[in-house]
Amino acid sequence: MTDGPDQLAHMKPAEVRKRIREGRLTGPTSGIAAGYMQGNLAILPRSHAGDFMRFCLRNPKSCPVLGVGEPGDPALPSLGVDDIRTDVARYRVFRDGVAGADVSDLNALWRDDLVTFVLGCSFSFESALQRAGITVPHIAAGRNVPMYVTDIPTRAAGPFSGPLVVSMRAFSPADAIRAIVLSERYPLAHGAPVHLGDPARIGIRDIGRPDFGDPPVIAEGQIPVFWACGVTPQMAIGAARPDLAITHKPGFMLVTDMLAESAGV
Repeated sequence: MTDGPDQLAHMKPAEVRKRIREGRLTGPTSGIAAGYMQGNLAILPRSHAGDFMRFCLRNPKSCPVLGVGEPGDPALPSLGVDDIRTDVARYRVFRDGVAGADVSDLNALWRDDLVTFVLGCSFSFESALQRAGITVPHIAAGRNVPMYVTDIPTRAAGPFSGPLVVSMRAFSPADAIRAIVLSERYPLAHGAPVHLGDPARIGIRDIGRPDFGDPPVIAEGQIPVFWACGVTPQMAIGAARPDLAITHKPGFMLVTDMLAESAGV
């Protein structure tokens, strides 16, 4: 029997990760474990970890750091994660900066020099929007959030550089204002949006064709609102070209034990 949206929203993070390990949860994680922080993933060789941390610190809107592992250690106890190699539904593997096949676990790829970074995700403030009575379009439609590569540059650090990636949710003008106010309270989940309105002003040529995720849901009269997105490091990994790097597949996040409210102000 398939769990409905309400059951998934009220599921505890440990149960979510257990079901992912067992192959029983295989889709995007938006709307799951409401009230808990979800995280973007970046796993890099120790040789690149220092520069990547500087990249995150220079770009806190897109790369808010929730946790950093020890080299070779797959556990992140502060986030409740016992084994990062199995607790995400889909991982994206980069070789020399080029994304290859997605995999369902990292057991065959793990190395003693790999360092895990977990970065905040905008999925984490969506439950606050829903509690306020704001419909989140992609959750209501059962879709992954649409994500776009913009022409906004990030601040480089060592070999890491590239454009900002954004996620988009469309709202009525009144709900857009409320969504801006509410999301601003969650700086570790990307905080307030970076843009609203005309997507062409940030280099998005066709809003109907996202670079990642599913096509958007935009009703007549709604305004597209764009948040910085934790897929941004995947662009920077392409520039840095480490021999091996691992991220999440966009939309398939790490569900942590950290309360979303603890990421607020």
